[in-house]
Amino acid sequence: MSAVTAPITRSPLLGWFAVSALTMGIFSIVTIEILPIGLLTPIGSSFHIPAGRAGWTMTVPGIVAAIAAPSVTVATRRLDRRSVLCGLMALLVCADFLAAVAADFWLLLLARALVGLTIGGFWSIGAGLVARLVPENSVARATAVIFSAVPLGSVLGVPVGTLIGQLAGWRTAFVVLGILTAGVTIALGVLLPTLPAIQATRVSVLSRLMANGNIRRGLLATFLVVIAHFGTYTYVTPFLHHVTHVRAAQVSTYLLLYGAAGVVGNFVAGSAIKRNLRGAFSLSAGMLAAATLLLPVIGAREFGAIAMLILWGLAYGAVPVCSQSWLANAAPCAPEAATVLFTSSFQATISIGALLGGVVVDASSTSTVMFCGGVAALAAAAVIRRS
Repeated sequence: MSAVTAPITRSPLLGWFAVSALTMGIFSIVTIEILPIGLLTPIGSSFHIPAGRAGWTMTVPGIVAAIAAPSVTVATRRLDRRSVLCGLMALLVCADFLAAVAADFWLLLLARALVGLTIGGFWSIGAGLVARLVPENSVARATAVIFSAVPLGSVLGVPVGTLIGQLAGWRTAFVVLGILTAGVTIALGVLLPTLPAIQATRVSVLSRLMANGNIRRGLLATFLVVIAHFGTYTYVTPFLHHVTHVRAAQVSTYLLLYGAAGVVGNFVAGSAIKRNLRGAFSLSAGMLAAATLLLPVIGAREFGAIAMLILWGLAYGAVPVCSQSWLANAAPCAPEAATVLFTSSFQATISIGALLGGVVVDASSTSTVMFCGGVAALAAAAVIRRS
């Protein structure tokens, strides 16, 4: 038995069922994490707070997830991975229902902190299990399937959640997601095999990875491109309301188009990184820069806004798989540790981006935050090309 993999003793079909359960788990997590983007306006109105402060619902889970990624992984390093993932998903169910009944904004933020705890642990552990579930020749395809949950959260989860929020109130959206997550928890318990820890992730392993120059460059590029995305996309709903003058009932349609493009971007990137990972990563950052810089220019018209959201979706759909692949290639002997670094850096940057974006929005406008995000994305593209 190798240090990082275990022999596959179950049938490939059962392995793919397990991959599907993991995919649904990540889909639930991604949807719940970014759902406030589509509900930012009603959440702010409910608690009588401005959009920038409502954006804390995106900042808090990112901060907690960044801390939880290494701490949960290290703390549970000797526990069966199936048990850990089921426990984290059950915690997410509690977070959903707590958000639905939160009478004060601080209680909603507490629920979002629980979401962050789940994100940090589940992503770090779950994303590194693919090689233990399917045969070696299917690992790349299974990885692409799991990462498709990220854009699917945008293409299905957020638009549907936004629509539910518009029809029945934002609290109802969290109730529905809580029920869905409970079903996913059961599926994980049934479909995942017993997965004893076979490589303990220690703090010393993470420290050694940070000494790797290629890891550091990948983390810097991820920081810049993710801060560009979440510093802007967190406030895309207020932009559509105030600049494009989209009616509330139409917002879910715009987000649906963005998410559909993200799914395409994810699978295109899955093929492109086999040929040229650096080129695919830098191109996605450049496309994101173009979308955010041009949105304030042509986004006042519906056609312009739709075109830029589609370009944006194509670009960002490629980012998670490019970033994760970069770090995994730089640390082939420590896949779980590489995933911990990916998750921690990714989530920390989500929180920083949402927080800084909120400061800019409250001090200036949504158009200004789009311009700032475009500049950060250009810097990311430059870092990637020079690596």
